[in-house]
Amino acid sequence: MTQHHFHLKADWPGGRNEVGYIEADKLKTEISIPKEMDGPDVGTNPDEMLLGAAATCYIISLGAMIERARLPLAEMSMDSEGIVDVTDGIFTYEKIIHRPKVFLKKDAGERDLKKLNQLVEKAETSCMISKAIAGNVELELQAETGIK
Repeated sequence: MTQHHFHLKADWPGGRNEVGYIEADKLKTEISIPKEMDGPDVGTNPDEMLLGAAATCYIISLGAMIERARLPLAEMSMDSEGIVDVTDGIFTYEKIIHRPKVFLKKDAGERDLKKLNQLVEKAETSCMISKAIAGNVELELQAETGIK
């Protein structure tokens, strides 16, 4: 069994509306509560980082699957949205919506497009971040695919 270890150091001065700092191998940024939650909105925040983790895991997984399938990729991009519900002062990360736009080169055939659509769906269930949050955060896919 192979294990990969990732480390992060966090400094927090204390208090709700303070600004802290996190540092990992390639991630170094200030952190605070976002303006949507009446915070100072400096640097990033846990909500944004969970959305970023889910989105980057999905798009990297999809890219790897497309490469392994040898599909003629023309372009790929994605917008993602995180929805946090606040009911009775309780914050719940309710849903993440991924909106990938994936297009194959014009010489691709219908078989390629069918395979692409299968991979777009499969990437969501294969990504380790999606697996980690399954059952806690709803995941929704609104994909746009085609041939350009």
